[in-house]
Amino acid sequence: MAELRWNPLLSTWTMVASNRQARPHLPKDWCPFCPGSGKVPDSYEVYKYNNDFPALALTPEEPDLLSSGPYQVAQNYGKCEVILYSPEHHATLPALSVDHIEKLVDLLAQRYADLANDPRVKYIFQFENRGEEVGVTMPHPHGQIYAYPFIPQKIQVELDSCQKYYESKGSCLLCDMNKEEDDFKQRIIAENSSFLAYLPFFTDYPYGIFIVSKQHKGNITQFDSQEKRDLAEMLKNITGAFDALFNKLFPYMMCFHQTPVNSEEYAEADDYYHFHIEFYPPLREANKIKFYASSEMGAWAACNPMAVEQTAVTLKEAYSRFVSTKEEPGE
Repeated sequence: MAELRWNPLLSTWTMVASNRQARPHLPKDWCPFCPGSGKVPDSYEVYKYNNDFPALALTPEEPDLLSSGPYQVAQNYGKCEVILYSPEHHATLPALSVDHIEKLVDLLAQRYADLANDPRVKYIFQFENRGEEVGVTMPHPHGQIYAYPFIPQKIQVELDSCQKYYESKGSCLLCDMNKEEDDFKQRIIAENSSFLAYLPFFTDYPYGIFIVSKQHKGNITQFDSQEKRDLAEMLKNITGAFDALFNKLFPYMMCFHQTPVNSEEYAEADDYYHFHIEFYPPLREANKIKFYASSEMGAWAACNPMAVEQTAVTLKEAYSRFVSTKEEPGE
């Protein structure tokens, strides 16, 4: 069974993908993403791989059930892709060179552009889950892309908030957030010529950093070559700072927030929406998890157990340690 089911209480779709229960438990001595597996090329640097157990499909099945009353069903049209960061099974994003990560950024931009050509796709969500704490069972370094036939609810809320702010203030909300954080300084962790990285005033995770483009651009395809390289550098250094924070592989969810595609409702989103990456790292201390529990999940009433003005200090120190000691591969 694979279909979309409408949630009338929240006015959004739930993906039903029981086919994902068939995902195998892989032996420890074999990985489908490693060269020699027969699943991927024998030689690659970064690579797009079609998900073997997708929640969305370009040739979807008809829903098993019919719509009835407030309950609506639809085909699970879309695309799910895996983006392999490296052929090295135990590589991590901060261990890769900036040159290598720049190729990854180029691939993400290419996939965004290609998937946007499908008029039935409305939103392209690029993300990475890292660490057992967020449910990762495949350690080979990889991210994912979901091309949805709808705009996910959290993105829609952000779009609506940004549009309302733009209509009220005449400026972009994220541009103004950048200015506010730049004026305050204390929550900024890093910056380069194209991006700011900071713990926003409101973030609900102790180390929930945002990477935000300095220029008002809506998605990754709009970046020039310098911006792509600056993004690669920022991704390396911020994830490296996470690992340096507690001297361990640091779990996170990394989510690219970008403008929708093929959307009449948000056709003007480039005016008021702004590329940024949101991190959701579950650790609040080396061996303590910040759980999303009843208040967060049941009421969407977030609670950050630590003020980000405090955590910014320790994360900035970790960032400085990583940057001062890192060596690019081959150096």
